[in-house]
Amino acid sequence: MRGKSTIENRDIIVVGQQPWDTGIGSNCKNIALEFAKTNRVLYVNSPLDRITLLKQKDEPKVQKRLSVIQKKEKGLIPIGRNMWNLYPDCLTESINWIKIRPVFNGLNKRNNNLFACSIQKAIKELGFKDIILFNDNDIFRCFYLQELLAPVISIYYSRDNMVAVDYWKFHGEKLEPALIAKSDICMANSTYLANYCKKYNPHSYYVGQGCDLDMFSNHKETTPPNDIAKIPGPVIGYVGALQSIRLDIGLLAGIATEKPDWSIVLVGPEDDAFKASVLHQLKNVHFLGAKDPATLPGYIKAFDVCLNPQLVNPVTIGNYPRKIDEYLAMGKPVVATTTEAMSIFAAHTYLATGKEGYIANITKALNEDTPTLQQARRIFASSHTWENNIKEIYAAVEKWVKE
Repeated sequence: MRGKSTIENRDIIVVGQQPWDTGIGSNCKNIALEFAKTNRVLYVNSPLDRITLLKQKDEPKVQKRLSVIQKKEKGLIPIGRNMWNLYPDCLTESINWIKIRPVFNGLNKRNNNLFACSIQKAIKELGFKDIILFNDNDIFRCFYLQELLAPVISIYYSRDNMVAVDYWKFHGEKLEPALIAKSDICMANSTYLANYCKKYNPHSYYVGQGCDLDMFSNHKETTPPNDIAKIPGPVIGYVGALQSIRLDIGLLAGIATEKPDWSIVLVGPEDDAFKASVLHQLKNVHFLGAKDPATLPGYIKAFDVCLNPQLVNPVTIGNYPRKIDEYLAMGKPVVATTTEAMSIFAAHTYLATGKEGYIANITKALNEDTPTLQQARRIFASSHTWENNIKEIYAAVEKWVKE
């Protein structure tokens, strides 16, 4: 690979946590689609594990994978120009509960071997050569793939602080740094995660984030829904899942209590902590519930100021806040919690810490909003495309090539 300056007409294998048939948005899928514009791409689903088989055997997605393992269906499927999806024909053991590290490592290596064997059969069938391996944040199942598949370049892509999550924490605290260190290149969608990777691998780069913003940028004909149209202004709003591990309930309550003339509008499904919170006792806090994603621009349009009242903790600190791009794509003023990951938005958002900081910045945002500022926000958000994201990924590879 060294000596080449672009990724074009290459064979790329994409592995990671999210299968192609996932029902939610996926960075990895969008990146793979961009890769496929100039390369051949094999997108590999994670292998079926035994606990999932036992607990979800009747689910259609599990049945599909079981049929492939039983040789009743073909696992390699074309899904577009230059793209194939692989359902691995192997069943792996569920081992994360094992706390004896040598035992876990041995079984994990066996799982990796089974997984690699399935991928190798697809490589042979497709005639892939000199492969590039792109690993989307999968620490365990893909830990040994660099050795087993022998790619000409291995890329580890970090988009979440995985080791802060209980499932990944025990073994991940040991394995992720080792995986980062042995990868040729590490890439991250936030500056925080890029700096984390750089502790273990000097070839670590911030590559930004792509977003699908058409729904938010093309909103001129959007009408605010009835349930928000009658709420008195100014409307200070948030759209998204209301999760107490990610959002600061106390901060929201403090803002609402101190500014009773502001309407705090929260659009999204609540977890149990939000349902039981003091927010439901405050007359100027309005819970509008979960909504069809297609209606969200209408709610954001009704906001005078958009919020991202994020808690700062190990789970949230490294996340790229795509929500901010959605707000900015509609030209809205945004007040968000100060974090390292938010630093790239500093010129177009109001960054705050604590109740007083939030109230001061919301007040400022209400008072100084102008059409000029709105247009600048839209232009900034429009730069965060998947096309630009892939350009940054390719630029990081070129840096590695030249070093």
